[in-house]
Amino acid sequence: MIDSAAISCSFFSSVAEVPQDMWNALSGPQPFLRHEFLLALEESGSVGAGTGWRPEPLVVREGTKLAALVPLYRKSHSYGEYVFDWAWARAYQDAGLSYYPKLVATIPFTPITGPRLLCGETARQAALTQAAARALRTHAARTGASSVHWLFTTTDDSEHLAQEGFSRRTGFQFHWQNGGWSDFTDYLAALSAPKRKNIRRERRQVASAGVQYTFHEGADLNEALWDAFYDLYLATIAKYGAIPYLTRAFFSRIGATVPGVILLLGTLDTKIVAGALFFRDATTLYGRYWGALAALPGLHFETCYYQAIDYCLAHGLDRFEAGAQGEHKLSRGFLPTPTYSMHWLDHPQFHRAVDDYLARENAGLEITLNELNAHTPFRKPS
Repeated sequence: MIDSAAISCSFFSSVAEVPQDMWNALSGPQPFLRHEFLLALEESGSVGAGTGWRPEPLVVREGTKLAALVPLYRKSHSYGEYVFDWAWARAYQDAGLSYYPKLVATIPFTPITGPRLLCGETARQAALTQAAARALRTHAARTGASSVHWLFTTTDDSEHLAQEGFSRRTGFQFHWQNGGWSDFTDYLAALSAPKRKNIRRERRQVASAGVQYTFHEGADLNEALWDAFYDLYLATIAKYGAIPYLTRAFFSRIGATVPGVILLLGTLDTKIVAGALFFRDATTLYGRYWGALAALPGLHFETCYYQAIDYCLAHGLDRFEAGAQGEHKLSRGFLPTPTYSMHWLDHPQFHRAVDDYLARENAGLEITLNELNAHTPFRKPS
């Protein structure tokens, strides 16, 4: 139980209302959870008015002490979340109800597992999560939001939220784990012969085309590089008919303020033809966006995966998370890893219907994960 007299919850309208040092004292190592990253989204216009993402960060206090934070948004659509609930929205509409707005605890456009209750310690996590969950349900009912969703939650957050009546949804991504290999050749030796042969062929295709790669980070980042990358970003967005969520100003902001930003650019005859944006912390490299202006065989895999694995091996990083979806990653050494989200719908009948649906979906996903794990790309022990 929690002492409701000691714990209080407030909703703000911007992360700017919380001092940067106080936010970052609770946020943990991931760069996406830092004050600078979330503020860059707001001040660049990537979230906020007209975007369908209205910031409403939750601040939890114990007495006068800032105890926890939740990056929270009031959503008027389901774009940019990577946990798909369009069918739920249609069911609401068919019943003559409004699914939007909804409240979403997440990092916009960032399908990366991490704490959604930022408290800087685990001893009080259960009690603070309980208080936050209850405050969110009350806030949703009071402000006309249909539901509350916590996306890409940690195992601890998921367990605490389940105790508060939230339903768990399981998904999966493909992550690369460092097996202690000395270099890329050593890594390839751990793969089965067909997988090893295919990767070597893809890398040769790009190298023989003459593409040269350079990593840029820290003081090396400048506006000319961001201009070039934004052109790549927009070109690939247009090619796949996606939505350019991020403004040009966002990239300048993160380059100047967020630690761990890494920009990879590939050049061909002095012209930049491909690039990828990564972030890192002490243990993990995160792949976020990529783009290309040339249609070369193997270019996507080299830019998004193989150069990043080289970086991880050279810098002793434990893992590489290359983003959502993509079963093609499995044959390149990325293994299926479960992801979780937690959901509560204010309408009792719809909540029960979603709960039943998720039980079936989660059971089916467990079968899928077992099948994927049976097709490991690594050599079987002799």
